[in-house]
Amino acid sequence: MSQILRPDQVRERFGPMFCSGFFTMVDEAAGTARIVEVCGAKGPKEWDIVNRRRTGGIIRDIYDEGNMLVMDTVIGDADLRFGAASSDLGAQGVYSLKVEGDKVRTRWKGMAGASVGVGACIPQCADVIETVYGDDAKIGGGNTVDVEIVTPKLIRAIIGIDDTDTCEKGATWVTGLKMAMECPYGRFLEHKIIQLNPKAPNKTTNCCSTSVSFAVSEADLPKLVDFAVEYVRKATVADDTVVTVFTGLTIPKALQDWSWSAKSILYTVDDARKVAAENGVRIIEVTGPKGSVGAVAAIGCTDMGLRAAGVPEDFE
Repeated sequence: MSQILRPDQVRERFGPMFCSGFFTMVDEAAGTARIVEVCGAKGPKEWDIVNRRRTGGIIRDIYDEGNMLVMDTVIGDADLRFGAASSDLGAQGVYSLKVEGDKVRTRWKGMAGASVGVGACIPQCADVIETVYGDDAKIGGGNTVDVEIVTPKLIRAIIGIDDTDTCEKGATWVTGLKMAMECPYGRFLEHKIIQLNPKAPNKTTNCCSTSVSFAVSEADLPKLVDFAVEYVRKATVADDTVVTVFTGLTIPKALQDWSWSAKSILYTVDDARKVAAENGVRIIEVTGPKGSVGAVAAIGCTDMGLRAAGVPEDFE
């Protein structure tokens, strides 16, 4: 008979642990998901990354991002290469992810010390709804645990912003970061400064736009967008401020290519509108249209790492 425990009940049963964040974003149209774990120490995170990668399962990529362990997965089921840690096997992994209404169910296995991570550490995180344990579940020692962890269904939303400042006042990256930190909807994930074409004739000085991304429920997405637009509207000191919106875990290649080329090509507002319409980007003119190029490019450059902050010559 299975046992279902809330995070507070897990903490009471196994004692306090270290996970301070655990949430799952899904892109059902693409059949993919992203699981993010906020870790309290570097050692467990590194060990988990190596073992989960070796174990396979539904994981397609796993990496270290600041204090977060990020897993890109498929939606569905996949076998694990599971066992006592070796060059071939991993002692911890995730083998199933299912979306049910507004919830996501993931299935995990952990052995010995790794059983503590998936059996006691993650399940007591406040982000978790509940964890389902099998009969007489034991963790630590030589035990193996198999659990189902239930979390809210979230999606990724990216907000692009451009043209909020003048030569006398303001900074778009500051407006974007303040907005993200003050937003009461969703979970703020990442802030990016996007270097655009330095030769643009109408630039302020450095010619940068910005993007911020969130993990948010579908129900709260309209509230998040409204908050972002109104925040930018009040903060801007420019006449051509634009906000853009994109949802999904994978930015289309055509949009990424266009956004990368915006660092060296002088595109028009009509060019930005066309590529936005073709790639699922919503353009919201806050005070005018001219910020559209930078705000669309901010979306397309969000997942480019350091390339987002540079120009092509920096990476030749």
